[in-house]
Amino acid sequence: MDEPITKKKDSSNFLLIIVGIAFVLIAFNSYTLYGLSKSSSGVGVVGSSESGLITGRATASIIPTGSPKVYGAELGVSYDDVSANDPNAADLAIETLGDLDNTITLNQDQMKRYINILYKKDGGIGCEYCCGAKSVIFENGKPACGCAHSYAMRGLAKYLITKHGDEYTDEEILEEVSKWKMLFFPTQMSQKAEVLKSKGIETSYTNVASNKYRGIESGSAGGGTVGGC
Repeated sequence: MDEPITKKKDSSNFLLIIVGIAFVLIAFNSYTLYGLSKSSSGVGVVGSSESGLITGRATASIIPTGSPKVYGAELGVSYDDVSANDPNAADLAIETLGDLDNTITLNQDQMKRYINILYKKDGGIGCEYCCGAKSVIFENGKPACGCAHSYAMRGLAKYLITKHGDEYTDEEILEEVSKWKMLFFPTQMSQKAEVLKSKGIETSYTNVASNKYRGIESGSAGGGTVGGC
């Protein structure tokens, strides 16, 4: 009678071992999946792939939002207008800024500031994703590019120089122009910001959008633009 009891105990012990091993495996897999989930959440995308704003958490903050404090209400424009999700609003905002380039005339002193801001400071600023011009203007201040983006950047610079020249420094005007370039080329600018960040370079608006580090993102995947070139 002892032999069947022994076999039953051995069978029970074997089942307990199997259950224990299974429990350990489940616990290990759960922990691994949790770790992967935490890791993914740290670098997850926070933008819309359709709008081109596929950026890491640190990079997303460089895309300007809201209304410009000084001139937004005056001109009826907002950073939020420029989005691939609403092409009509984007085109209207770009056209509003672009019209300023055609209607504002600079005097001699204002022209010096204009050239310093758009052509000289930090190497100038261009819309290189539309054309290969060094800057949106030539060294003499004449337009160097005929795309809608360049009209908008030139128009904004002219407006701030003539209407708020005492409130904005040259650096601050270039920063405002840079913000709009960020909106015009969100994918490319985000890629460039990631490269700058990886090299320990500050991802300020002007560092990303000006010619100071132009071409540093060469080899990165390209992307679309918001508004016509």
